[in-house]
Amino acid sequence: MMMNHELLVQLYMDKPFIVPSMLMTSYKKIGMTETQFMVLMHIQQFSQEGNFFPTPNELQARMSIDEKECTNQLKELLKKGFLSIEERQEEDGRLSEAFSVKPLYEKMVLFLNNSLLDSGKKTKQIEEGQLFRRFEEEFSRPLSPMEMEMISMWLDDDGHTPQVIEAALRESVVSSKLNFRYIDRILFDWKNNGIKTLQQAREHGERIRHHQLKKTNQYTGDDKSEKKTRHPHYNWLKN
Repeated sequence: MMMNHELLVQLYMDKPFIVPSMLMTSYKKIGMTETQFMVLMHIQQFSQEGNFFPTPNELQARMSIDEKECTNQLKELLKKGFLSIEERQEEDGRLSEAFSVKPLYEKMVLFLNNSLLDSGKKTKQIEEGQLFRRFEEEFSRPLSPMEMEMISMWLDDDGHTPQVIEAALRESVVSSKLNFRYIDRILFDWKNNGIKTLQQAREHGERIRHHQLKKTNQYTGDDKSEKKTRHPHYNWLKN
């Protein structure tokens, strides 16, 4: 059966009603009930239709709650700060009241930002916990309070990432110099040279090796000046 031509045209002309997926999955977390969520969605739909201040009676006509409950839900939404009432200027210049769901989306953005911050903090805590365990695995013993404090200083005071500190640990292992003084020398050298990433550390190591090789080729025999070179011959970050 074919649909009425005018009805079909109207369906195509209607503005699509889009609900952000993040709002659908998070409205409970920001403190809304299903009923309050649907009231807000109906208010937004009315707004698209040109009715910017629908009455409780108009809202309940599209919902399964009565007018009294609809009024109560509107009061709760205003009280919780998910909905506001603003002045709106009509085309003829008259001022009228209108619902605004902008506070809802402002709360949503704030929630998402806080979630990202919390996620970042959790990720950092996990990475730092793994770093301490990595040290204990390499040293084959629990770390002393002083050693744990030194790792914390590398993280907090010197600003090294867990990945860079672990790379320095790995370097001390392959160089057969597994001790905190040696690791601290590596990190001190990296910090002085602005090394903040593994890639920068690799490139820095290549420059050092190239410089040392060049000096070695310039001299013959056991030259003391070569032994006094500032940088040890690191095996920089080879996996």
